[in-house]
Amino acid sequence: MADDDNNPQGDAAQGHFALQRIYLKDLSFESPLGVEAFKQNWQPKINQDLNTNVNKLENDQYEVVLKLTVSAVIDNKTVFLVEVQQAGLFLIRQMEPRQMAQLFNTVCPQILFPYAREVVDSCVVKGSFPALALPPINFDALFLRALQQAQAAQTEKDTSQAVTN
Repeated sequence: MADDDNNPQGDAAQGHFALQRIYLKDLSFESPLGVEAFKQNWQPKINQDLNTNVNKLENDQYEVVLKLTVSAVIDNKTVFLVEVQQAGLFLIRQMEPRQMAQLFNTVCPQILFPYAREVVDSCVVKGSFPALALPPINFDALFLRALQQAQAAQTEKDTSQAVTN
């Protein structure tokens, strides 16, 4: 028998993370130019905006919503706009705040992004536009950059307060 078998709190001390459900929370597709969009020279600028929201539910459950907005623009005219809210229900127990921040900003979005990406591609194709394969996103790098920017901002704030005192 392993030592962990004799420790009924072994799992609790380690923490627990589990995906419970993935679902599409909201979806919007617009093609404001209508049929005129198909007369355009197809060399659009693709814009992508990404955001994550976390909602604490009961019993250590969290809803994480990845909001992805993708638009195609030609000559300052929006050809199409897709807005997706891909959500997941996650069970998270016994985690430190730092671990939870990393889960919410890297692990959960990494799980949800392929689903949102497929929804965007499907909508674009159904709108009669060429397929749109969004590139993968390195959520770890984005999170690290955000932490570094926050740390730099705090250092700058501390320095400016020290100078004014």
